Amino acid sequence: QVQLVESGGGLVQAGGSLRLSCAASGSIFMFNTMTWYRQAPGKQRELVATITSGGSTNYADSVKGRFTISRDNARNTVFLQMNSLKPEDTAVYYCNGDRGLGFDYWGQGTQITVSS
Repeated sequence: QVQLVESGGGLVQAGGSLRLSCAASGSIFMFNTMTWYRQAPGKQRELVATITSGGSTNYADSVKGRFTISRDNARNTVFLQMNSLKPEDTAVYYCNGDRGLGFDYWGQGTQITVSS
């Protein structure tokens, strides 16, 4: 069973930075895409950033220019560098790995709280 484990969450002041990590129990090449999602209280889960196995990236408009998704294949880890954080970035952040054909995997989530 593939496991994804997020880390790096916490409390930060507005304008600060955090880096999230998503470590896979196997090779991340098994995933066609790896994606960070977030869910704020009372809101639907939303896509934050995606990276493909080939390294192409895509971002939600709300985080473009502030967040960067990257991958370290040797460490089977995907990162989300978050800069210039805003209170509206407060949410639980989830890592997702999609292998296609309906097989996708989720981490347990990590809380990010940005204070104003």
